[in-house]
Amino acid sequence: MIASTGYSDSKTDTTIVPKKAGGKVIISGALQVGAGNPTITSIKAPTIQKFLSGSGTYTTPAGALWIRVKMIGGGGGGGGSSSGNEGGAGGTGGTTLFGTSLLTAVGGSGPAAGGVGIGGAGGAATVDSPAITLVSLSGVRAPGNPNNPSNQQVQTGAASPFAGGASGGYGNDPGYAGIANSGTGGGGGGLTTGYRGAGGGAGGYIEAIIKDPNATYTYSVGAAGAAGAAGSGGFAGGAGGSGVIIVEEHYN
Repeated sequence: MIASTGYSDSKTDTTIVPKKAGGKVIISGALQVGAGNPTITSIKAPTIQKFLSGSGTYTTPAGALWIRVKMIGGGGGGGGSSSGNEGGAGGTGGTTLFGTSLLTAVGGSGPAAGGVGIGGAGGAATVDSPAITLVSLSGVRAPGNPNNPSNQQVQTGAASPFAGGASGGYGNDPGYAGIANSGTGGGGGGLTTGYRGAGGGAGGYIEAIIKDPNATYTYSVGAAGAAGAAGSGGFAGGAGGSGVIIVEEHYN
């Protein structure tokens, strides 16, 4: 046995003799797990709740220490095309709310009636205290061609962090709708000879953290902006993409 000063654990009556160069480690007594030893605590994985439409009350799960909210307002609808410059306006997307006015993502606008070629504007995004802002982005305005709205360029809706904007109609076709729960703008109605409809704007986008969350929060998911109606000899635009709320719940 190598002479060495050992470490004695009085709780287990176990003596551990440190290893020396070329020597051995000798453990005397029974090695036990008992009072005074480190405790291993399991960690609960995050959970997720998604709200795809409508309104209601979000309930914070028991034990959640903080939540991360991602949300977007509804996208604006694309405008209708016409041969005589009177295509219908695209509708405005609905506003997405979490906690009444705590988090507000405004829906994107549709283009004005008449095929003037100016794309719909994006919606605003607002984060109020005590929520902590990670991302707060106003929605993108849809591209357009105000100087020559009768050209043959396809008028797409505005993109969002969730998806690309919907395409406008190719040739004599209606515009395409935005993807559900993406907050993107709808595409404008197409027309080979006449005035194409412009695309809709995207909804405002938010990512925020709420520490020590309340037991409940009211919420509302923004609806898609309506498609603009076809004018004479034209085609309808596409509806915008609806909004969404995604809540990540963290426990440790």
